[in-house]
Amino acid sequence: MSNYENKLGIKAWAEADRPREKLLQQGRRQLTDAELIAILIGSGSKNETAVDLSKRILNSCHNDLHKLAQLGVKELSKFKGIGEAKAIAIVAALELGRRRKDVETPKTQKINSSVDAYRAIKADFEDLPHEEFWLLLLNRANVVLGKHFLSKGGQAGTVVDPKMVFKIALEHGAASIVLIHNHPSGNLKPSQEDINVTKKLMELGKMMEIAVHDHLIVYNNTFLSFADQGYI
Repeated sequence: MSNYENKLGIKAWAEADRPREKLLQQGRRQLTDAELIAILIGSGSKNETAVDLSKRILNSCHNDLHKLAQLGVKELSKFKGIGEAKAIAIVAALELGRRRKDVETPKTQKINSSVDAYRAIKADFEDLPHEEFWLLLLNRANVVLGKHFLSKGGQAGTVVDPKMVFKIALEHGAASIVLIHNHPSGNLKPSQEDINVTKKLMELGKMMEIAVHDHLIVYNNTFLSFADQGYI
């Protein structure tokens, strides 16, 4: 190794410790996003510090942590200097942050509107690159009994089994349900299939005496309510 390369290695090693020292001395809130990520990955390379590597990753996401959270292990591993272990550390940390927000949601939630339903479920759909279908289970007072994942699909859509919908509702003693799925494309307009499935579930719900109050399509911080928009 040349003297130049050796100096770069020492510089990178020294700068890799700076975010840790800053956190200890100044507190966690004083660190930039790049410095926090640098702590997660631990080290950069002989030509790039952990902080510089973190900045490069953030720049690729336009410094948007929500976009960063959408990257999986394979996508992160494509960055030079990020192996599988470092990629897993980033994914795990961002998932913990998402779950923390979910835990902070009040335990007792009464659903009086589509906005209430959206707030109860939105954290479960954050940063999903694929489509998922969930049920919000309510008692007779419209208080949330629980949330239940039903199925997962690709970007094109997901399959809903009506039998499973009402099996889950019956098992949990739900008096009514709200259907929720996401559109990763960002287009909130329901497809004809979305409308047909919703109407079919509503008809079955009447027979089962389990009302289907609404169907929400969500994407990031926005949503569409079938009930509010007159689709049902």
